Amino acid sequence: MHPSFKAYIFLLITAFGWAGNAVIAKFAVGHIGPFGLSAARWMLALVLIIAISVPQIRRDWPKIQQYWPLLLGYGAVGFAGFNALLYSALQYTSAINCVIEQAGIPGIIFISNYLLFRMKVSIAQIAGFSLTLLGVGLTATNGSFASIGDLHLNFGDALMLVAAVAYAGYTVSLRWKPDIHWKSLMAATATGAVLASVPLAGVEIASGKFIVPDTIGWIAILYTGTIPSLLSQIFYVRGVELIGPNRAGLFINAVPVFGTLLSVMLLSEQLQPFHIAALAMVLSGIAIAEKGRPRAA
Repeated sequence: MHPSFKAYIFLLITAFGWAGNAVIAKFAVGHIGPFGLSAARWMLALVLIIAISVPQIRRDWPKIQQYWPLLLGYGAVGFAGFNALLYSALQYTSAINCVIEQAGIPGIIFISNYLLFRMKVSIAQIAGFSLTLLGVGLTATNGSFASIGDLHLNFGDALMLVAAVAYAGYTVSLRWKPDIHWKSLMAATATGAVLASVPLAGVEIASGKFIVPDTIGWIAILYTGTIPSLLSQIFYVRGVELIGPNRAGLFINAVPVFGTLLSVMLLSEQLQPFHIAALAMVLSGIAIAEKGRPRAA
């Protein structure tokens, strides 16, 4: 299988898993606190990844020790930080706002790579990104771009913008990750996520805002601790390795569209023509950006 085609499969699965993360998190509002959910999911993910990666961790231990600040930082910022901010944002703002703001991640990646590393961005990539953003906007506004003017920035929107910057920074910084097995990488970064999220959960408890999870809360922990925390993160790292952060980051714009489709299936909402049109725009934009990407000399 061609590396690019393999990366496309990995990144589409990643987007689908992350879309489920947003849907489940929205369902879980009021059933578990945002910081409690973030801490619980990463503790579960850490237990699972360590259970299957002891031989790789032993082999890579010297490099893990050498790069531990970077690896823990990946987990603290890209894993725990992003999700804690996302879950918190959903307490204050609508899913529509979060969808639009999350779609800015690829643009931040493009700009960061150009400013920091002078990484080339082609006209086709800009056009493809713009088309995917239009598809996301079509989904977020329920087929009416005129409703964008009705959106208002609030505290939750500000949190989501910070989350977008955090995940873009994590993606760009993956170029510096050490050459270790993906299981070792996930174990180290999940450790960083736990170390960062547990104190936040402690703050939630101390403030009296902690919510003991009910059945829906535990379902949210189980899902988020397995699919988006492990499967999607692993596939995203592999996708970045295979085709680079600029190209991989563009697939994040498929998350809102998949989220809409999941909401249709889980909530029995009616599938509208604009949902299909938006999905076609997002996938077409990815194809255009891929076809016209800068070629290596």
